[in-house]
Amino acid sequence: MSFLLFDQNRTTLLPFTFTRPVAEIRFGILTIREKWEKFLNQKTSFLTENYLQKKFPAIIREKNILINGSICPDDILVKEISKLRKGEKLIYNNVLIGAVISGEEVNRILSGSSADKETMIFETMDKFSSVLSKTKNILQMKFPYDIFHKNGETIISDYKLITQGRKSKKAGRINCLLGKDIFIEEGVKIQCAALNSQTGPVYLGKNSEVMEGSIIRGPFALCNHAVLKLSSKIYGPTTIGPFSKAGGEINNSVISGYSNKAHDGFMGNSVIGEWCNIGADTNTSNLKNTYADVEVWNYGENKFLPSGLQFCGLFMGDHSKCGINTMFNTGTVVGVCANIFGSGFPRKFIPDFSWGGAHGFQVYEPDKAFEVAQEVYKRRDKGFDDTEKEILIRVFEITKQYRSNFR
Repeated sequence: MSFLLFDQNRTTLLPFTFTRPVAEIRFGILTIREKWEKFLNQKTSFLTENYLQKKFPAIIREKNILINGSICPDDILVKEISKLRKGEKLIYNNVLIGAVISGEEVNRILSGSSADKETMIFETMDKFSSVLSKTKNILQMKFPYDIFHKNGETIISDYKLITQGRKSKKAGRINCLLGKDIFIEEGVKIQCAALNSQTGPVYLGKNSEVMEGSIIRGPFALCNHAVLKLSSKIYGPTTIGPFSKAGGEINNSVISGYSNKAHDGFMGNSVIGEWCNIGADTNTSNLKNTYADVEVWNYGENKFLPSGLQFCGLFMGDHSKCGINTMFNTGTVVGVCANIFGSGFPRKFIPDFSWGGAHGFQVYEPDKAFEVAQEVYKRRDKGFDDTEKEILIRVFEITKQYRSNFR
């Protein structure tokens, strides 16, 4: 039997889903994929966009369980999905949670175009018998701002999942620890820091480091090999992804793996993709002077839409960078492989493969972007291979319309 995580809400979660399946977004301490694998105690694979399948392959067997990759698991959902029979689907309030289908049906969906893959999944499920879930509620990502807005809830649930039945390593005596929900993995370096878990759990992943003078208020997750720089000020709920570096003042944000916001400057209510770099003294506005709800760019609708949130900061896709003293307005969306610099506030939607700032933008050609990516990967002992290039070239092609007004 194979467990396949399929994409839902992919378009509304752009730009983060340009370069990964929905279930590979970090949400809390873990990605949604990692959550399901821990609950199921089995590996999963993906049913995603055609151009992503090479990097994120599908493992197909005679019996396959499709799982909605935008939904977090719980004990009830896992039990209900495990009991499904072939030709049955699990539903909660008209949301498809999972289904059991044959390998032939999976291959037919895979053979379709990216444009109709999600449609084919739901058309295939139309003829299935519905089983209604008895779970009390589902935790689902629909929009980029859900990633930070619901991050506290997911950190708490992930903390319980990861630490249950385990004993934390000791932090040492030269620290101030408040509350009982502090878990320290093996290899953590921490001294002269203040950790407050009275407002939510604090999790420090394997081989992570909290430098001197840092002050952390939970819920907070510092993932494996991540570093919190000197005198950092962190308000939860915040996640610093694996191999990332963070510093300055951060509030209710998610920084994905291999990204850096290592210097002073404020970041609030924001989501940063992988392989990004935030220049020193960069600031993200997360509240309008009018205190009005923030509008956020929606790729699917090709326009700004209300978020329903008063606090909303920056969304930055993979491989994007900004120079020192960059200022981002509330609800700014930066696509994949953008490079922003210069004084003043740049536009609130910065298309993928853009180069410039408030003074104007030009196209950031893929070859130039790849040269930077190769150097960045090399610094982390990673290889920037042809598969990565093919994904980014495809992103460049499908986002061409957003750069049509560049000089």
